[in-house]
Amino acid sequence: MSDVLILEGIRKGYNHGTPGEITVLDGLDLRVGRGEVVALVAPSGAGKSTLLHIAGLLDTPDAGRVEIGGEDVTGLNDARRTATRRADLGFVYQFHHLLPEFSALENIVLPQLAAGVSPRAAGARAEALLTRVGLAHRLKHRPAEMSGGEQQRVAFCRALANAPKLMLADEPTGNLDPATSDQVFSVLMEVVRETGLSALIATHNMELAGRMDRVVRLGDGRLG
Repeated sequence: MSDVLILEGIRKGYNHGTPGEITVLDGLDLRVGRGEVVALVAPSGAGKSTLLHIAGLLDTPDAGRVEIGGEDVTGLNDARRTATRRADLGFVYQFHHLLPEFSALENIVLPQLAAGVSPRAAGARAEALLTRVGLAHRLKHRPAEMSGGEQQRVAFCRALANAPKLMLADEPTGNLDPATSDQVFSVLMEVVRETGLSALIATHNMELAGRMDRVVRLGDGRLG
């Protein structure tokens, strides 16, 4: 199995070089294989968001190497980091962060247009994704007109819009009630399996973590 994400020797701290320096990640190593879904479990404040931000090229490590899809992306400039995020990565957060003034369909079309996809092709893909997650009847609804579970399913579709190599999710069902969380997570896993997508999903829910391929635990700056 080839690796879609490789983190090697990742170190990250704050207040660097001062007496109050805080080390968040301390020589961390992680690999996510092609088609593999990995659960990231950590207590609050352990650095899981920092890890996801580094893996998603939203932050840079103080030391170490980041590889995505076989390319060393550690030292890319801002423009190339943005291009890599757009082409290779999909992001899902605890809160959906949909654009409130746009419909479900438009929220999924927009990132495709930014990547240079034609409006016709972007619309067709957005409709296909929403239909796949059971939202064919919500194409023209705005976020405020949908339930929390529906909003998060739209957010999943948006993460998949540009057919990324890797999805990074931070507590993607954390704002949902248990029944809705289970339903939304089941849909997410079905789509991930169908597309062969790799995913790194942070969660506090051990039942959901147990449904993934592998569980890694973050503590004291390293994975165990």
